[in-house]
Amino acid sequence: MARIVANHAYEAAIGGIVAGVDEVGRGPLAGPVTAAAVILDGARIPQGLADSKTLTAARRQALFVAIIECAEVSVAHASVQEIDDLNILRASHLAMERAIAGLPRAPDHALIDGNLIPKGLTISATAIVKGDAKSLSIAAASIIAKVTRDGLMVDLAQQFPAYGWDQNAGYPTAAHLKALQIHGVTPWHRRSFKPVHNILYQEHFITP
Repeated sequence: MARIVANHAYEAAIGGIVAGVDEVGRGPLAGPVTAAAVILDGARIPQGLADSKTLTAARRQALFVAIIECAEVSVAHASVQEIDDLNILRASHLAMERAIAGLPRAPDHALIDGNLIPKGLTISATAIVKGDAKSLSIAAASIIAKVTRDGLMVDLAQQFPAYGWDQNAGYPTAAHLKALQIHGVTPWHRRSFKPVHNILYQEHFITP
């Protein structure tokens, strides 16, 4: 089966100002969900642009810098509280809506990674399943979002070193789950997520 290579065909076919949009951080037990929106200059697309999941950390970092230098970029988050209040899907879409709203220019159209279009968008949009592997704009957004969120989790790991967020970015690794059992829940943990909720529930019903 031939490997899909991201290209600029969606953007070219739509025309006008097109933003690629992606989010990262749906699966972690801790930290915000982060979205990015990117408007690429078709004449200045960085070499090697691809889905962030297929790149090494060093390559992502280099492309992050290249994208910032030649494209219009906006990053936004939905907080842990918003994730718990709204649910992770709606919070992810909220972060996407905020990222699009934060662009220097309002795009004519948004290419959204996934199979759903955020309900709060005020512009036309296309949802593309595995869009980060198909559209260069979405691939660029995936890189911006991941590098930004990973950096945020590294910073938070300085405050809460026991959980290994600098290595696991808040995802439920064995080490992270063990640390939750030993050290308990921090303000950055998502209480609506089952492993965190279960620990809080256990603590609530433990009697001295």
